[in-house]
Amino acid sequence: MLLAIDCGNTNTVFSIWDGERFIATWRTSTEWQRTADQYYVWLSTLMHFQKIEVDITEVIVSSTVPRVVFNLRVFADRYFNTRPIVVGKDGCVLPVDVRVDAGTAVGPDRLVNTVAGYNLYGGDLIVVDFGTATTFDVVDSDGAYIGGVIAPGVNLSLEALHQAAAALPHVDITKPQNVIGTNTVACMQSGVFWGYIGLIKEICARIKAEHGREMKVISTGGLAPLFQQAEALFDEFNDDLTMHGLVVINEHNRKNI
Repeated sequence: MLLAIDCGNTNTVFSIWDGERFIATWRTSTEWQRTADQYYVWLSTLMHFQKIEVDITEVIVSSTVPRVVFNLRVFADRYFNTRPIVVGKDGCVLPVDVRVDAGTAVGPDRLVNTVAGYNLYGGDLIVVDFGTATTFDVVDSDGAYIGGVIAPGVNLSLEALHQAAAALPHVDITKPQNVIGTNTVACMQSGVFWGYIGLIKEICARIKAEHGREMKVISTGGLAPLFQQAEALFDEFNDDLTMHGLVVINEHNRKNI
């Protein structure tokens, strides 16, 4: 049994893989102060509540928040008697190349998405991930990660508007009925929604032109279906893309120990 942990800037996802499928997935807020014992109490309570009894023998972690990694290592060692694989750290071998400027540290979530995208869809991809940041990752024909684009996340943009302008309220992102808003909330929702439609279309078009080959656009993250409603922006949507990548990386490393 594999416990896959994807720790993002906002949320952390725990999924249990039984060798064929994910049998359970849980989400919690990312807090670097959380101890190994707190992780176990939280996870074991949820497993007990859902009547899941498994013997976890492997753990893999992808974290964009370096400060949480130590406690997750302790958590895996103390409660599952296993040394976790940590993506981007020594001891983790990727099944694809990373071809970027020397000295560049690529976020582990972007590497995991690259591995998953290539495994599922082949090469020449753009992977768009709607997280705290909206990232565009470019996958070459041989599966290598060759760079990408980072833009502010949708919710981050809305929060910035709310915090920087005293008269602007906090609003939820949704597809507006009209482009021209007739009240403050509608104006904000239209600006963010159609602004991101334009951002996605323009960045993907410029990546394709620069890459010089036909490319598939794969999306992941909770807001991707919302934007797909308005335009045919993506060839595929896969909400489990990151977790699939963790499974592929874990299997690759276990075979090469």
